[in-house]
Amino acid sequence: MFTGLIEHIGTITSITPTTEFEGYSFTISEAAAVLSDCNLGDSIAVNGCCLTVTGFDKVEKGGWFSVGLANETLSRTNLGELAVESKVNLERAMAGHGRFGGHFVQGHVDCTATILSVTPDGDSQRLLLSLPTEFFTPLIPKGYIALDGTSLTLTSLQITPEGTATFGVMLIQHTQTRTVVGFKKAGEKVNVEVDVVGKGVESVVRNVLEGAGGGGKIEELIEGVVEKVLRKKGLIQ
Repeated sequence: MFTGLIEHIGTITSITPTTEFEGYSFTISEAAAVLSDCNLGDSIAVNGCCLTVTGFDKVEKGGWFSVGLANETLSRTNLGELAVESKVNLERAMAGHGRFGGHFVQGHVDCTATILSVTPDGDSQRLLLSLPTEFFTPLIPKGYIALDGTSLTLTSLQITPEGTATFGVMLIQHTQTRTVVGFKKAGEKVNVEVDVVGKGVESVVRNVLEGAGGGGKIEELIEGVVEKVLRKKGLIQ
């Protein structure tokens, strides 16, 4: 579990295939800030994706650690598009005794979104992004969303006449300089994790309305009322 408050920006210094057909190992350096209490098997969110530490050194190369990426991770996130020297957001798993300053971030990326525009607004920036329509439903105005692991507030939601699902966020000056999102331009992709509370509510409502087999309690209730009215009017026996 993470908070979406980015601790540090690291640099990818090595990308190595782990097998002939699938998976890669990343080495991320200049990362000493997140390694002070690191142990093998710990979780570190890299651009919002929860990954397992498979090796580390707290001093060499400014502090480095390695993580493994499976095909599922590569297909669902933007990590497969990164290269050596790419910068990445880093956050350690939340400590139980710490303050919870962002929102519940699982580190389970849902999809990627494409930045459509970056517009200055005072010393802040407004970002407009598009994402697959299936992940638009759990979003709510002023709700949370994690972009490359950064906890942000939704400022706009819209389905365009062409059917494109879009949403907006605002980056304050601090966020622009302390996260990789602040350095990205129109056309680039960010990892998206929809707020877990919104996903949970959507799942419950969908199950009630549709049911596991395609017919839920609400549907049964409506059918019962309609049948009662039809019987009362003598239209059915």
